[in-house]
Amino acid sequence: MATEEELFASVDALLEEEPQLPPPAERARLREAAGITQARLATALKTTTQSVKNWENGRSEPKEPRLTAYQRLLKGWAAKYPAHAAPAAAPLPAPAPRPVPHTFTGPAAPERPAGQTAAPAVQAPAAPPTPERAARPAAPSRRPAVRRAAETAAADPRFPHGPLAVLDGDGSAYGVDGIVLDCPVRTVPELVEWTLRESGLGAPRLNRYGKDSDPLIVLTASAAVKLGLPERLEGPEQRRSLRLPGDHPVVEQIARAKWQLTQRGFGPWARIYRKAQGRERQCVQLAILPWDALDERSWPGVADMEPAGIARVLGVYAQRVITPRGSTAVSGLELMTALRPPTRAVRDEATGNWVPGHNPGSLGTEPMDPAPPEATPEHPVVVHSGWTGGFLNEEAYQWVRDVGLLTDEECTLRYAVGLDLNTAFLAAAARLTVGLSEPVHFVNPAFNPKIPGSWLVDLSHVELDPRLPSPFTPTGERPAGPAWYQTHTVAYAQELGYNVRPLQAYLRRETGAYLDPWHDRLKTAYLDTLADLGVTRDLSDAEFLTAMERHKDADPALAAVLTAIKATVKGGVGKLRERPQGRHYKAGDRWPALERPTWRPDIRAAVISKARVNMHRKLLNTARMTGLYPLAVLSDCVVYPSPGASPLDFLPYAASGKPQPGGFRLGPSPGLAKLEGVQELLWAVDLMEKGYNPARHIKGGDAVLDEGE
Repeated sequence: MATEEELFASVDALLEEEPQLPPPAERARLREAAGITQARLATALKTTTQSVKNWENGRSEPKEPRLTAYQRLLKGWAAKYPAHAAPAAAPLPAPAPRPVPHTFTGPAAPERPAGQTAAPAVQAPAAPPTPERAARPAAPSRRPAVRRAAETAAADPRFPHGPLAVLDGDGSAYGVDGIVLDCPVRTVPELVEWTLRESGLGAPRLNRYGKDSDPLIVLTASAAVKLGLPERLEGPEQRRSLRLPGDHPVVEQIARAKWQLTQRGFGPWARIYRKAQGRERQCVQLAILPWDALDERSWPGVADMEPAGIARVLGVYAQRVITPRGSTAVSGLELMTALRPPTRAVRDEATGNWVPGHNPGSLGTEPMDPAPPEATPEHPVVVHSGWTGGFLNEEAYQWVRDVGLLTDEECTLRYAVGLDLNTAFLAAAARLTVGLSEPVHFVNPAFNPKIPGSWLVDLSHVELDPRLPSPFTPTGERPAGPAWYQTHTVAYAQELGYNVRPLQAYLRRETGAYLDPWHDRLKTAYLDTLADLGVTRDLSDAEFLTAMERHKDADPALAAVLTAIKATVKGGVGKLRERPQGRHYKAGDRWPALERPTWRPDIRAAVISKARVNMHRKLLNTARMTGLYPLAVLSDCVVYPSPGASPLDFLPYAASGKPQPGGFRLGPSPGLAKLEGVQELLWAVDLMEKGYNPARHIKGGDAVLDEGE
């Protein structure tokens, strides 16, 4: 039997050990529950915000003396804000038993606390479906990730059945985790009432100052017809602008029931709402599948799935990204606002009441006109001012090397190998400082690479190898004289060793990393989904290439989620400079997109400029290390001549076998490369001689060539 001295010695040994911290995800939950930002916590612990981010996503751990202080703080928060077990939902009237036509079989990501950055998945055993749910449970999942997601989604008692459901013509509403709810409605107003009062659908806010996500109901063709909607939406206008006419019976039903439609009317993505009562939002989003709500390019094959399969795909996307609000482009833009809400509660010093105030780091609530060179030619600030000073032309690469610059040595190589950078725009958004305030005009300013803005600079004197595209133009051609550039483009000229002397500039005094939370959430969603498809960051380069060859076959549903995430990135960036639509538009008139604070062409230019500069830097470093030069570049895809049919045959590696830094590296993370396609070199040269870009077609090889390319 142990003596008292031995017991005390053991206890003392435990006391001398380093403090044990809760898991990274729990650290972020506690901080969010306390209403403390990462920046404020960093200030209290006298460290950096990035360090706090690293502690909360598991990349690093605090050291003494911060370790003990951090543990003490977390213990105090844990006592105040204990983690609650997921409560059972109040049962709805039990539906008549019937078999589930389709069940979920793949993974879904756990919902993270609002504002939390990337965190590693926590392995947990699968749990049986909750018997109290007003649902018919599917067969138990084969993978723990699905159960983790379901448990987390149910953690908010207001939304026990997840963010969305897919309604079929039999009145079955298929939700996440294989649940099926009875939806006995006959009209659209009844559907809205059922969704808000009985369904238990919705999702919690992504930021403590934001708003909860409105529930989404996806209507199949049979459900749409049952509710009185036409199976197809026809008309003379472009399909994306089609709407039900104002005198359609369904629109009149909505009005009689005292519900409202947004200005966009009743289209493929319809929002039906009433003014909020107190803090309760009353809004439901509808997506009409037969009206092409799910674009095949962004959601490949999803519209043709069974309702439960559609619910699974959209549910994983909603849990990892955001509940869809329209196209993936719209969702990408909405995600920015959801993660950086424009307002927060502040106390009015005069009355002592809490009122909405500006949320630092956000874009605010009012639209902001761009500087003339940042605008588009039809923008009112251009048309009404008579601006003729030129515009920013920060676009992605579309460049093909002159065939006459191919060397004899290159022509002896057999293959053309295409590399594609993973979510290049997302990689460019990381730690990107953008302007948050009005542009201010300067004449002959000194260049400062830390200030976001637009600079009029002459970069025509910069001499580079003609076998590389110019980093300053999307065509890759050398600039002919002064032109407007975003800060990153000018900074790269300076990085290359050239003097830059701006003639004019439009700069912003208030700046911030507005896109950081957007980047973090989408990066995590992208990597988690790839990992579920068998592509993880611990693979060797050869294993990575093999995994990428078959990842889409591992689970087509999750492959569709991955495509949607990538489309969300590109579409969200594109929406920052949405152009006018419709044949009746006249230059100089304002168009609807200008009325939102997120119409920010300067932020779009900053992302694309940084992405193009990143691409050129890799091209230049690869040429220095290997002597190889690209044949063509198209946005985030580059084609190289190669002695073999694999990137491993020409990418630079050190003697240790590790990739050389600075060039192209293989891997799943944003900014790293994957194989886009392989063709014979003669195939690529033939396209180049005909004026086509082989980077556009290397994936398919025999793709139809557009005459206007």
